Amino acid sequence: MAMDDYFVIVYRILAYLYACLKEGKPADISRLNEDSEDLNIAYGYWEYIFRHLYKSGYIEGVSLLPVTGQQMPAVRIERCIMITPKGIEYLQENSAMAKAKKLLKELKNATLRL
Repeated sequence: MAMDDYFVIVYRILAYLYACLKEGKPADISRLNEDSEDLNIAYGYWEYIFRHLYKSGYIEGVSLLPVTGQQMPAVRIERCIMITPKGIEYLQENSAMAKAKKLLKELKNATLRL
């Protein structure tokens, strides 16, 4: 799995939103932007990920806006973006999420050793 792999990005988003929920703090939307240090992915890929997280019911606080001349709606993140109970379950039970978590943990440990 690469750092820009779909499941790694999804894990990072959902884990961040879950941590915010548990702390009772609103999410910092700037950390969820495609060009943020946390994600750093292409805009189209970012839209794809957030569109599917929202449509799958894993997050709330996202608006899908129709755009003239485009088949896919634009994504707008609201200030109230949160993980849903279904998103928490996906984060904790999905095997791809477990692999992404393991990869990120290994990379963090490797970085600390340098």
